[in-house]
Amino acid sequence: MKKIFLISSGIMLIVIMDACCKGGTGGNATVVATIFHHTKAITGASVYVKYGAKDFPGTTTSAYSASITAANNSNTVTFKDLKCGDYFFYGVGFDSTLSLPVTGGYHLSIKHSERNQEKDFVLAISEE
Repeated sequence: MKKIFLISSGIMLIVIMDACCKGGTGGNATVVATIFHHTKAITGASVYVKYGAKDFPGTTTSAYSASITAANNSNTVTFKDLKCGDYFFYGVGFDSTLSLPVTGGYHLSIKHSERNQEKDFVLAISEE
């Protein structure tokens, strides 16, 4: 009986720890987004993040929690000090070869076991 209780308690603790992951700042995780339109690097793009979101919050940038704009010669942005939880990233850029604005989004989840790590992903954006 004691063994079953210990196993059940351990499982409950794992479930509770994962359920307590609410996206936001104040943690140790880092997320690096690399922005591409097909195979072309999109430099100088802005990336918006919505903490605690799994679904696309929309194109209104004021609905997002934070944003970072890549340098004019870079297609990478880095979000630091994130907690475990869900995040939705929305990128807005310009493809100079096509002279078109490009946008796109991506849901990323940081698990409790990844709370002290760096997560890298490609943010694929396309024509509007």
